[in-house]
Amino acid sequence: MKRSTNPHISLPTPPKLFYPRPYPMAKNSPILGTSPLRKEGLAKVLGLAQYVDDITLPGMIYGATVRATIPRGRILSIAFDPSIDWSEFTIVTAADIPGENTIIHLTKDHPCLATEFVNHPDEPILLIAHKDKTILPAAVAAVKIEYEQYPGIYTIEESEAAVEANDDTRIIWRGHGHGGTPNCFKTYLMQKNRTPIPDDVWATADYIVEGEYHTGAQEQLYIENNGVIGEAVVVDGACVEVKVQGSMQCPFYLVHALEHVFALPQDKCQVIQTETGGAFGGKEDFPSVIGSHAALLAMKAGCPVKMTYDRAEDMVATTKRHPSRTRLKVAVSKEGKLLAGEIDFAIDGGAYATLSPVVLSRGVIHAGGPYHWPHLTIRGKAMATNIAPHGAFRGFGAPQSIFGVERHMDKIAKTVGLTPEELRRRNFLQHGGRTSTGQLLKDPMDLDALLTRALRESDYHRKTALFAQTNPTSPIKRGMGFATFFHGTGFTGSGERRLNSQVEIEITPEGRPNILVSSTEFGQGTNTILCQVAAETLNLPYEDILIAQPDTYKVPNSGPTVASRTAMIVGKLVERASIQLCGLLVGSGYVPEHYTPEAFQQGAAKYVTELGTCKASVRYEAPGDIFWDDETYSGDAYPGYAWAVYVAEVAVDTRTYSATCTDFHALQEVGKVLHPKLAAGQIEGGVAQGIGYALYEKCQWVNGRMANNQMTNYIMPTSADLPPIHAHFEEVPSIHGPGGAKGIGELPMDGPAPAILNAIEAATGIPFRTIPLLPEDIFTAMTGAPEHFAPLTDRDTRVEPAQVPA
Repeated sequence: MKRSTNPHISLPTPPKLFYPRPYPMAKNSPILGTSPLRKEGLAKVLGLAQYVDDITLPGMIYGATVRATIPRGRILSIAFDPSIDWSEFTIVTAADIPGENTIIHLTKDHPCLATEFVNHPDEPILLIAHKDKTILPAAVAAVKIEYEQYPGIYTIEESEAAVEANDDTRIIWRGHGHGGTPNCFKTYLMQKNRTPIPDDVWATADYIVEGEYHTGAQEQLYIENNGVIGEAVVVDGACVEVKVQGSMQCPFYLVHALEHVFALPQDKCQVIQTETGGAFGGKEDFPSVIGSHAALLAMKAGCPVKMTYDRAEDMVATTKRHPSRTRLKVAVSKEGKLLAGEIDFAIDGGAYATLSPVVLSRGVIHAGGPYHWPHLTIRGKAMATNIAPHGAFRGFGAPQSIFGVERHMDKIAKTVGLTPEELRRRNFLQHGGRTSTGQLLKDPMDLDALLTRALRESDYHRKTALFAQTNPTSPIKRGMGFATFFHGTGFTGSGERRLNSQVEIEITPEGRPNILVSSTEFGQGTNTILCQVAAETLNLPYEDILIAQPDTYKVPNSGPTVASRTAMIVGKLVERASIQLCGLLVGSGYVPEHYTPEAFQQGAAKYVTELGTCKASVRYEAPGDIFWDDETYSGDAYPGYAWAVYVAEVAVDTRTYSATCTDFHALQEVGKVLHPKLAAGQIEGGVAQGIGYALYEKCQWVNGRMANNQMTNYIMPTSADLPPIHAHFEEVPSIHGPGGAKGIGELPMDGPAPAILNAIEAATGIPFRTIPLLPEDIFTAMTGAPEHFAPLTDRDTRVEPAQVPA
């Protein structure tokens, strides 16, 4: 990993911290920007960390799910094989749900348990539990369900065709009072300057370049499968309190779901995050499902119930990245300047809306890329299909739309006769410019400088020239490609205002600061960086800072651990709470102005002993100069943006038709690098996932069900398949994050796929436009074999010169 400051980027002075009154302190060595040991690292290394499947409660039994076996239909009957002694089992149906039969995400269209209809394979219908988990698979198989089967819809195009044909038998989603239109969960219309594109722009453009690009589903493939333990308190036959602990990202999301399923107030629904072995978005929304199921079984059984999925069930039944289709029509001048663009972005939402509207939102906002568009119209829609609902995955819609625009930029460059580099330089957003939503870029940024450095670090120009010489005579074609992109940090638009996140820091009886947040640690470093922020702000050793286990009875709602918001949004709240705590202790006289760590701890402990609780609490305060209009979908979409240029080197073997990424350079401007080792790990891991997305990971659907739901047949890259990944950073501090930090976690998912496909086109001359790009796809394109899946190349798109350039 390299970190340097580019001379072309002017660094603003980091904002000074405001204290209630000035407390000059002898500063220790800075903690932000260093790499202390992970807070939870020792427990993990020593095997002391307790994951959900390590936990056993007194009297606990085990739960399982009886699922649909068809993609769409009506339940006619349910029979229980008499060879099983069902009196030994706890059985839960929708009739046992004390509240609403719904899993609340954004709408109430997602049943907790199916009753009359099923809309995707593996939809939950019944829940069963038994003290012996080894007999559960046989019991699940012994439940026989008879259906009246209906025609299924499996792709965006099939869903659209059903609507266009007004085929009532194939309308699978009607809104059900939750908005949307037939087969469509959500639509967006975003127009630059809130105005349509003038007709004369198309008429006078030198070129009109069109293209269509597809991305597939992707499995999160976290190390630890979904698992929870549910408990319930039943008084006089009524459930009065529930508790769920388990592997998850967003404890308060599950609290919200439990409130609806059990008809209980929030303070009677306790959720605790246990140690979590990876998530990548896959444990954002889905724990609301399995958590509700385990609690329902516990309510009826009268004892704790553990539900853990094995790998096959986890892969087949839980959410994945949304497949997408992006269509672009771009007007360009003969000098290579973008004049106008129409972008239609569609995602496959699966059977229920879940988080599709907000995934679509981020995809739409990022669809124009980091470019200046005089005129731009973006239309987005999330379509319903009879596949298990798709949900959150690192990048959250941006990787899909960025793939489309970055592949299309290379196509435009070829059409106009410019290099991909020069075309981008002529169209980059600049400091003081406005994004596709009309947001003024106030923070310093310099994409030209980033591109210059990325191409230098990767030796792009020398290698491009070398490969042009060697490729004609070599069976292995090599190429270089890159992608330039950005990623907004935090919730979109007014999302952070609505969340109204809260953070607290409380002094323990021993005098140590204890951070209270609902932000969760699942491998990415939340515990570590938040403790670094508090330690730096309080001028205390990192080792003196504690962070509480996320328990919704004990910590405030600091919002979900998603959207690259933890470091910037929650970290800033921790910084503010630390300042408030310092002011309280010093202002009260218990801690001296020029305190040492020992004096702080002694004074803080004395405060707690004599006065009771010592706690600082802060809430999110939206900056006064950030405004978003949900109606017109315009304005300040995010408080800040991270900017990046990724460069891929590839080799395509024309004998085996395999493509391999052989070297990768990832340069990103992320404000302030809080923990260099964790930051490098985030980039390297994200790039590895991006390489899998581009070249390896294909979900195979058979009648709406994932057929390759094992790690033996879902092919993902191993360490042997990955190239050297070089992580480079620029630091341009932002006023919105602690120490100037911006988001980092989702950024490395956005750029690898388009950079790799751009490199493959440079190597082979074939404009592939669908990922994942597998050897059989390359074989089809190179040999002229009949195509048997989604369009792979640009041969059915149009490059139309409106005027022939001189």
